[in-house]
Amino acid sequence: MNEPTLLAALLSALAMTGIVTLRYILASGGFAWATARRQPGLYAPLRQQIRKEIGWSLLSCIIFGLPAGIVAWGWHSLGWTRIYTDIDAYPLWYWPLSVLAYLALHDTWFYWSHRWMHRPRVFRIFHAVHHASRPPTAWAAMAFHPTEALTQAFVIPLAVFCVPIHTTALAFVLSIMTVMGVVNHMGWEIFPDWMVRKGLGNWLITASHHQRHHDIYLCNYGLYFRFWDRICSTDKGLGNFV
Repeated sequence: MNEPTLLAALLSALAMTGIVTLRYILASGGFAWATARRQPGLYAPLRQQIRKEIGWSLLSCIIFGLPAGIVAWGWHSLGWTRIYTDIDAYPLWYWPLSVLAYLALHDTWFYWSHRWMHRPRVFRIFHAVHHASRPPTAWAAMAFHPTEALTQAFVIPLAVFCVPIHTTALAFVLSIMTVMGVVNHMGWEIFPDWMVRKGLGNWLITASHHQRHHDIYLCNYGLYFRFWDRICSTDKGLGNFV
């Protein structure tokens, strides 16, 4: 790799790191602001915890941003990946199917890697930092130890080499990943009770479902869907907010 090529790849990695960091600040900051309006005082006793969450999260932004930036450079400059820009390259029905495929792949990896990280010896190395947030806040979605961040940072960058996806569909997947990661850690339920406890709530993970994981640990491991938790008998229902 010659010097100009190396510089271009490095700049892409730095740019993507900046984008991931900005996305984290805007999403977590926005929902933290909403929390201050809807649940006044909820985060007041957690200021020291929040500072730690932000510190770990900014480190995670670097770990997530660097490989994503390298892959983005490779796609743009060398034709790496199966990301496409021509909406007519695949039938229109493939757009939502690709979104669902990416979410299912990510959810599957997250469930099994997350469950593995709850083994006692592994937990101390990989996952204890995330669970130090008790209760979690809107700033905790990316509060990972670097070892845990590494287990998650390569999922989407690797998937784009295998599963074709339009640029707008990929942006949609990343938006869902960001928003659900934040709202599931807010310490209160943003969705109405009728939705959480019936219908979609029986299949999708919300803050109420993930809260139980942070309360009793060995259950509710999923990221987007309750599918794996249900078939593996690790779904322990919904938690309560104190």
